[in-house]
Amino acid sequence: MFEKLKLLKNQYEELQKSMEMPETYSDPALYARLDRESREIAPVVEAYSQYERACADMDSALQLMNDAEMRELAQEEYAEAKGAKERLEQEIKILLLPKDPNDSKNVIMEIRGGVGGEEGMLFAADLFRMYSMYAESKGWKIDIVNINETELGGIKEISFVIEGEGAYSRLKFEAGGHRVQRVPVTESGGRIHTSAATVAVLPQVEEVDFKLDMNDLKIDTYRSSGAGGQHVNKTESAIRITHLPTGTVVECQDERSQYKNKDRAMQILRSKLYEAEQEKQRSAVAAERKSQIGSGDRSERIRTYNFPQNRVTDHRLSGDNKNFNISSIINGGLDPLIDALVTADQAERLQTQAEA
Repeated sequence: MFEKLKLLKNQYEELQKSMEMPETYSDPALYARLDRESREIAPVVEAYSQYERACADMDSALQLMNDAEMRELAQEEYAEAKGAKERLEQEIKILLLPKDPNDSKNVIMEIRGGVGGEEGMLFAADLFRMYSMYAESKGWKIDIVNINETELGGIKEISFVIEGEGAYSRLKFEAGGHRVQRVPVTESGGRIHTSAATVAVLPQVEEVDFKLDMNDLKIDTYRSSGAGGQHVNKTESAIRITHLPTGTVVECQDERSQYKNKDRAMQILRSKLYEAEQEKQRSAVAAERKSQIGSGDRSERIRTYNFPQNRVTDHRLSGDNKNFNISSIINGGLDPLIDALVTADQAERLQTQAEA
């Protein structure tokens, strides 16, 4: 591990020198690439520098222990430096875990109302509002691609793109089945109902990551429409693209321009096919890791929103760490929950690495 850290430190110093050279300043693309590479390894290099300082502090404290007058102070300094060294060693191990290559990408999300009829669709609308508020708190941009609403304000299905730094790295844990327990607004008897919605999360991939063969595509145009006549367009600007080999269908009708709708639909189709190919490769690995945070499959129930008990329970977590305040979560305060899932994922991967 320490040989790798030394190499990363040298690489970081070389990148810093290269970025200061005049020829780098005159080439914006080169500067941007070097800056990106530098920022990617900066956290681990900084942690390693702190680790080296902690080791040096331990050595200094050991030497001071030979002095009877300084021994008590030296013991305190040694204990403090030793604690820092152990903490930084664990932090470095986490920083050196293999990165998900999709973490820096924007994210495509799809929400569908599940069991529970209209209440399931109202819950899907609540989930979309939750993710919208979370994105806003992060300074991310949301772009609705396609939406099918009900008369009561529910959502049968919605596709949207969230653009922003770290969007996929945080929201990838949201994929799966979400269940709600509450008294629906459509319920006159005050009985608690259980309904559900599903969330799919895909990294937005570019053409350089996955190329589409235009001969495999069937592209149709139609007039966009919505519940109660909303979003109705008199021109055929909406786009439906079918990938013939797999039968995958993508629709986009939110933009007024047919060209923009086609471009967005192509992005989403590319992302879906890329994810399907990635999943096929992962499944082919015999010793595939069974992560404690779940497979991310849409059908897997990952979370329950219990309104009468004012509690959100994430079923991938254990003990006291699995329950969260529902009013905070449903209003976009997802960070504590996502942080817990990130920590659980890191712990499981560290254990897998240690056993390998």
